Amino acid sequence: MQSQYSTTLHGPAPIIAAWRALASHWPEYLMEAAGLGLFMISACVFVVLLEHPSSLIHQTLSDATLRRILIGLAMGLTAIGIIYSPFGKRSGAHLNPAVSITFWRLGKIEGWDALFYIIAQFLGGAAGVFLATLLLSRMLVADATVNYVVTVPGAGGAWVAFAAEAAISFGLMLVVLIVSNRPRLNRYTGIFAGMLIAAYISLEAPLSGMSMNPARTVASAVHADVWTGAWLYFIAPPLGMLLAAEVYLLWRGYGSVLCCKLHHENDSRCIFRCRYQTCAG
Repeated sequence: MQSQYSTTLHGPAPIIAAWRALASHWPEYLMEAAGLGLFMISACVFVVLLEHPSSLIHQTLSDATLRRILIGLAMGLTAIGIIYSPFGKRSGAHLNPAVSITFWRLGKIEGWDALFYIIAQFLGGAAGVFLATLLLSRMLVADATVNYVVTVPGAGGAWVAFAAEAAISFGLMLVVLIVSNRPRLNRYTGIFAGMLIAAYISLEAPLSGMSMNPARTVASAVHADVWTGAWLYFIAPPLGMLLAAEVYLLWRGYGSVLCCKLHHENDSRCIFRCRYQTCAG
């Protein structure tokens, strides 16, 4: 179903269209902010538990690779929990400007909704890190071993990090498109996404910090005041995901893209250009 708040030349004036979208869809925008905020709180909590020198868990687990795998599992489960939560089911659980931009390119989300989603994601991520510093204390989150869970290029440098971020973003979006657009598999999209996040943190994090998400990077950087290689986290994730979308379109065509919710097998309202229920039925 196409939204009534179209931003085409034949629709209402842009300011009116923006106001109508905001007035009608503000709950979904807040849910997107809350989703990434919770993800960032979880990231801060688990990194403090596993990496801060005063943590008993850190002292018990001397193997850095094992600790990174456990952080990956924790964040993968966090992502799954958010995607299958009531607000994740309703907003679609993009939680990432690169995801919203890609679905806008695919014609499944209106321009104003995509813009407000992106604004909400940036604000929600930063608010999540701020709340984590209040919950855990600034002394713990600001410690060099945690450093507000910033994402920075690894020892290989910025271009290795760029290539890695583009590659993992491509992989995630391609899997999401393949799984979410098959009604028989759609309910498992969150599990696939969570598994990839867990694997990426475990294996790819040494190369780039494993962001895949400009809002996630900014959420940490704005508090830590660390912007090393920040440009690549704005470019590589959207580039990888947009490339995945083009590959999917060449393979399956526009008609195969049903919606832009990661989990659509539910009764929550859908604000997108949605064909899921028609095809599923």
